[in-house]
Amino acid sequence: MENDPNRTDSPSPSPDKRKGSSTQFGLALELPFVFVAAVGLGGAVGYFLDHWLHTKVIFLLVFGGLGFFAGLREILRRLPG
Repeated sequence: MENDPNRTDSPSPSPDKRKGSSTQFGLALELPFVFVAAVGLGGAVGYFLDHWLHTKVIFLLVFGGLGFFAGLREILRRLPG
């Protein structure tokens, strides 16, 4: 009976393993959006400050860089370990 090739029931993964892999998958999908949002928000704030104060691209670069580091910090904070 155990060697029946027509047997269809296969052992399903444990609920803990399924929960862990789905959490990792969700985190992998979320992290790029977090990073892009941080850089985009910082760049947008810098752009509007440059436009409002009639400066060149100094605030865009400064706030875009701050957004880059904030996004990187947030990614490292969310990674397990």
